Amino acid sequence: MMTLNHTGVSHTVFHLLGIPGLEDQHIWISIPFFISYAIALFGNSLVICIIFTKRSLHEPMYLFLCMLAGADIVLSTCTVPQALAIFWFHAGEISLDRCITQFFITHSTFMSESGILLVMAFDRYIAICFPLRYSTILTHTLIGKIGVTIFLRSYCTISPIVFLLKRLNFCQNNIIPHTFCEHIGLAKYACNDIRVNIWYGLFVLMSTVVLDALLIFISYVLILHAVFHMSSQDARHKALNTCGSHVCIIILFYGPAIFTILTQRFGHHIPPHIHILLANVCVLAPPMLNPIIYGIKTKQIREQVAHIFFPKQK
Repeated sequence: MMTLNHTGVSHTVFHLLGIPGLEDQHIWISIPFFISYAIALFGNSLVICIIFTKRSLHEPMYLFLCMLAGADIVLSTCTVPQALAIFWFHAGEISLDRCITQFFITHSTFMSESGILLVMAFDRYIAICFPLRYSTILTHTLIGKIGVTIFLRSYCTISPIVFLLKRLNFCQNNIIPHTFCEHIGLAKYACNDIRVNIWYGLFVLMSTVVLDALLIFISYVLILHAVFHMSSQDARHKALNTCGSHVCIIILFYGPAIFTILTQRFGHHIPPHIHILLANVCVLAPPMLNPIIYGIKTKQIREQVAHIFFPKQK
């Protein structure tokens, strides 16, 4: 691809259209967006408050859940208010720097969530396969180091893309048919050669999210192998039950993401608004449903929620 820059003009302001083809339905579409965001904000904040204030929940599994809830709040807050502003006020104008910042936060947070899910799988593996060494392996110091490593990995792998975008000259169209900024979705409007962006973006995806998913799969193969070799049926049932909520969240996180990637690569006949809606499901559904799943599946959190809203009941 040759570098084209005949006009010498590079756009510094872009316009997000929302969901193209469904502009007349934006008000109605905003209702599930708003409800999902409100539930995500309230549910994840409640989970964080419960875990922080209850010392009995200062265990590895709950601390990782607290990290996941924090990442969910950041992910939804970085994207949904922008979409609501487009739906309600047609406020789709966004500067290049703000667009890149939104992309950076969204993608690094998504990658951090993938890393947290991997560590949660490792936590379940240690709890089931090495129960007597669980507390000595997963100390609070190690958990802190793991948390820092997860976020540093995300920021360090996404940061080069910021510089790859900043080098581009955006002399083509500045209308983005989306509710938030994405890497290739922005880069394709440049007149420069973007092959480096494409290949590095693929490398980041494969070396982080895809690798995480593969390691999670291997972890659960080992977990299931250990579970089905337990002599007690009650022990097997208890072990599987402790993994149930995590498996639900893994499916919820990777399912829409994988489906979105497949439709973008092979679903060329699928209308553009379907692609945009699927991309929004990836940032709407997990933050909204994660606290609900853990609230239902985890007895300790369920009891604390009941104590907060129904203090006279036990």
